[in-house]
Amino acid sequence: MMAVNMERFVSEAKGNGLRALREIKAGEVIHSCEPYAFCIAKDFLKTACQSCLKRGESLSRCSQCKTARYCSAQCQKQAWPDHKRECKCLKRLQPRIPTDSVCLVARIIFKLLSQSESDQEELYSIVEHQSHLADMSEEKKEGLRHLCMTLQVYLGEENHDLSPLPPGLDPISLLARVTCNCFSISDGELQDVGVGLYPSMSLLNHDCQPNCVMIFEGKRLMLRAVRLIRPCEELTISYTDILATSKERRSHLQEQYHFLCQCTRCSTEDKDCDMLAGEKTAWTSLRDAIPHLEQLQSEQRWEELLKEGKAFLHRYADVVPDRNIYVLRLLDLAMDACISLDDYETALEYGNRALESYKLYYSDPHPSRAVELLRVGKLQHYQGRLEEAQGSFTQAYDIMKVTHGTAHALTNEVSRKLSECQAELGRV
Repeated sequence: MMAVNMERFVSEAKGNGLRALREIKAGEVIHSCEPYAFCIAKDFLKTACQSCLKRGESLSRCSQCKTARYCSAQCQKQAWPDHKRECKCLKRLQPRIPTDSVCLVARIIFKLLSQSESDQEELYSIVEHQSHLADMSEEKKEGLRHLCMTLQVYLGEENHDLSPLPPGLDPISLLARVTCNCFSISDGELQDVGVGLYPSMSLLNHDCQPNCVMIFEGKRLMLRAVRLIRPCEELTISYTDILATSKERRSHLQEQYHFLCQCTRCSTEDKDCDMLAGEKTAWTSLRDAIPHLEQLQSEQRWEELLKEGKAFLHRYADVVPDRNIYVLRLLDLAMDACISLDDYETALEYGNRALESYKLYYSDPHPSRAVELLRVGKLQHYQGRLEEAQGSFTQAYDIMKVTHGTAHALTNEVSRKLSECQAELGRV
């Protein structure tokens, strides 16, 4: 049954949406649901359980496809109905692995064809999802056609008869729908470990300063209020990274979701001046260098990343402040490199510098600021800076009890860290 906290409605400016049926307090769970279909992100296939998404380095591998991994026999058994047909596809294609969107659409097709389950209790059926094919550029349509060809190769003999699919849900239309309506499934520390389709949650409209946040417990989605929501007020989430200028956010939203954002933050260009503070030629160089630095991060070339990151931070220290979003991104990258190289003192230096900007841009209770506070708190604790660590853990907990809830594993971790600090301070 769907929750009685919300209902579907037609928003005058945005089309379909969801709104509150009663007053909802900050921190309340408005709705929780399992995905109609999901898959593990390609980068985490070797380290995340295909059933519960638990992370580990020694997961058991499916003996047939050699691709799917599980943390227990129970998880493997639970996953078999979804993995059964997919297993044949992966086995035939190995060692190649298709994109996340192709894997997800294949799972949706298998589920639609099996008819063992339906989404009839959803407020928004898959058939109703918008594909936006008519709004897409020729370049994007061509990309979808290539994905469709990959999907057909992946499906192989499972592709022989798709005629039982509901009208309008041909492979290319499903790929288009998934592009606009799926959600990244993140772990407690906001790493995207999978992708899933949650039909009713696709009704949530975007706002750059939303009143809700989505947090995942495994693959289960929890929609939580981050401030007081009045009866009949629309429920909103953010579709995009808030650490981007109004122009960049609008451009991304137009390209990916086919609408022009008219929210207050975009209309007033709120914080754009802070985001692009400093000498333009300098931060332009930083902006252009970041894709290369992110590639070094993805390849775990930590020494190169730290060397180049330090050089940029030193070169532009006097002309671009830390609140500039490209310096902030660089500080995060350098912090990751330092942690991976066991240089915790320098990592803390970068983390402390980044925190001020996180406070500026994530003023509402926001998971990203809580996770950053947790990272900094761990570094402070490790170096024996107990009072500072206690302060960071306290701030992180105050945010997470709203964004994650007190029962979430990450909130419990923060609570344990806070208790450790208090106990150690008591012995000093």
